[in-house]
Amino acid sequence: MDADQLLTALAASIIAVPSLLVATLTVLTLCNRTPGERTTGRLCLFANLIGLAASLAMLLVMLAVDSRHVSLNIGNLVVIPHYHFSLKLLFDRLSMPFVILTFLLCGTIAAFSSRYLHREHGYNRFFVLFALFLLGMILAAASGTIETLFAGWELVGLSSALLVAFFQYRPAPPRNGFRVWVVYRISDAALLLAAVVMHHMTGEGDFDHLLGHGPWPDGEASASTLQALVVGVLLVLAAAGKSALVPFSGWLPRAMEGPTPSSAVFYGSLSVHLGAFLLLRVDAILQSSIWLAGLVVVLGLTTSIYAYLVGSVQTDIKSALSFASLAQVGLIVAEIGLGFRYLPLVHLLGHACLRTLQFLRAPTLLQDYHTLENAIGKRLPDAGGPLDRWAGGRLRVWAYRLALERGYLDVMLCRFVVDPFIAVFRMFDRLERRWLAFLAGGDQRPPSGDRSS
Repeated sequence: MDADQLLTALAASIIAVPSLLVATLTVLTLCNRTPGERTTGRLCLFANLIGLAASLAMLLVMLAVDSRHVSLNIGNLVVIPHYHFSLKLLFDRLSMPFVILTFLLCGTIAAFSSRYLHREHGYNRFFVLFALFLLGMILAAASGTIETLFAGWELVGLSSALLVAFFQYRPAPPRNGFRVWVVYRISDAALLLAAVVMHHMTGEGDFDHLLGHGPWPDGEASASTLQALVVGVLLVLAAAGKSALVPFSGWLPRAMEGPTPSSAVFYGSLSVHLGAFLLLRVDAILQSSIWLAGLVVVLGLTTSIYAYLVGSVQTDIKSALSFASLAQVGLIVAEIGLGFRYLPLVHLLGHACLRTLQFLRAPTLLQDYHTLENAIGKRLPDAGGPLDRWAGGRLRVWAYRLALERGYLDVMLCRFVVDPFIAVFRMFDRLERRWLAFLAGGDQRPPSGDRSS
């Protein structure tokens, strides 16, 4: 086996491992042969270990043969004259570190969750959704076309929203999961529109043709300035919704309703960085328009300032960590807008590992704080932040009120996004019932006690 065949086999195994894990868990669940907790945990852990070993081996082989660009064409979904929709994986200096990070952190979370969720109702459901998330992250990280990216993007969004609503017997988690899902719909719609525009421009969704044939980060956008601006704005909107950038930051604290392991891997390490990863992938488009690059810088810095203010007044550790994570994601996005390549990539990898450790450590950290407070007989001293030392009285009060209300972004999200979304689909529901009543010649309305308010 030569080097090219070995690289192709390793690339195929990287995507095959999470696919087999999803297929195994879902088939067993649908056949009512749910495996035990120990079996499920070991399946997820072994899948991540095998994927991690394959990705590390692929990275070593690529370094040994001095290969910076390995492409794996899975097949074409649609082939028509002047258009084709293909599924293709791309392994380069950007995707390989993110794939390795995904397997490493998901393996850590799998080992932690097998004990943390012991005898939890819905244990198997958690790992099925966790496997879907792993597959989505690998597809999104190694995507060579926007169609492959969209497939992984959807799997990540679906699993994220369902795990926010994991404790479905309480009213708050399903409601907050629905809020997260609505924002993800906006992000997905923007990404889908970007795919339509790319196909209209080039007839295909391959990143190679849009971003140049050079390996990352040396590619140059082949689109004109206007085309790059249109596609770039749509991609920035998609990244903003996925990474909770301003003005979509209101859903982030609601996502903390999920279990601690899912909060760690989604909103501390991987999912929250997926928008920044997308911007890194299309960095050539961002740098082809000074206005687009400036928009990304302003968006990142605004998000960091907002997250710092709001995180300073949080009273629970998961919300405080989520806003601390968002502040760093904003800085990463600003670094991308400024034209850096490897700096935001290293920042992303290191920050994801740190936040995963902090989220998993959060439950025992509270016990450690209580032990220290009991030992010294009082609360631990608070040194305060820069705003307390530098801001005047009125400015400090105004900033404190703004932070308590979370910048009113949650209110605006509910009023201008979630409520209209619900109203539109309730209108569709009423139209459907009237149409069914007309076709059936009877009343298809539900009893008054079953109607949703």
